[in-house]
Amino acid sequence: MAKKDRAAKAQALAEGEEPAKKKSGRRHRSMGGGVRRAMGLLAFLPVASRVPSYARLVWALALDSRTPNSHKGLLVGALGYLLLGRDLIPDDVPVVGGLDDLVVVALAIDLFLDGVPDELLDEKLHDLGIDKVAFERDVAQIRRLTPKPVRKAIRRIPGAIATAGNAVEESGIAPRVRGWINRESTEESRA
Repeated sequence: MAKKDRAAKAQALAEGEEPAKKKSGRRHRSMGGGVRRAMGLLAFLPVASRVPSYARLVWALALDSRTPNSHKGLLVGALGYLLLGRDLIPDDVPVVGGLDDLVVVALAIDLFLDGVPDELLDEKLHDLGIDKVAFERDVAQIRRLTPKPVRKAIRRIPGAIATAGNAVEESGIAPRVRGWINRESTEESRA
């Protein structure tokens, strides 16, 4: 099943309806999207209880060699964002301050999961005893909170990471950069 089909099916499951075969035409926006989004936050309480299982799933997928490195880079980038301490919105701003961290992590995990082959995801879900239907419903629920233009723009990141990695490998600069980094770290350890 294609990744888009999987996402559409998970979205339909989250909304409690049968998955559509294919959507056509434009979807009309209605007023009250913010209210629906806020109410959707309440639906995260059951998802929160499954976070430890999902963390084990992400960890198992990240360690698996069949997961594309460009998608593993997303997790590293999100972790770096959290550890750097430089936020889009300062953490001391009430309520909203920690929200940017949550959004970055949620988007990184969403994109990471998009890059995982279906067979591998099914295998890890089975190995960890995670119900696939509940997992797909939870992923769809998280995706509904992210505005579509943001999701669309963010989905380009793994391709950009892969392109940059390929360019570095083809240019032959990678060994020189590694040598420079190693030389710098050796000089620092001597000082």
